[in-house]
Amino acid sequence: RRPCFKICYICGREFGSQSISIHEPQCLEKWRTENNQLPSHLRRPEPRKSEVLTGGSYTLTAENEAAYQSAQAQLLPCRNCGRTFFPDRLMVHEKCCR
Repeated sequence: RRPCFKICYICGREFGSQSISIHEPQCLEKWRTENNQLPSHLRRPEPRKSEVLTGGSYTLTAENEAAYQSAQAQLLPCRNCGRTFFPDRLMVHEKCCR
């Protein structure tokens, strides 16, 4: 059986229940720095952590699904092939995409 991990709502990576609280503030600061360096047409609104409540209590699965959807909303499609990337990686990809 696999241990329970939480998904970061910013980057979509999995972390343990103790390390997610350390990771998220650092990840958000990194996201802000990278977002501010992008051209204005590629800048995105800051991701928000969704509060998931199902019947008065939350489940880890529902919380992870909401975090995953939040991370996926940050992706932008390539103008050539349609694949999605984080904005900083999109510029690198588009240089070599045909």
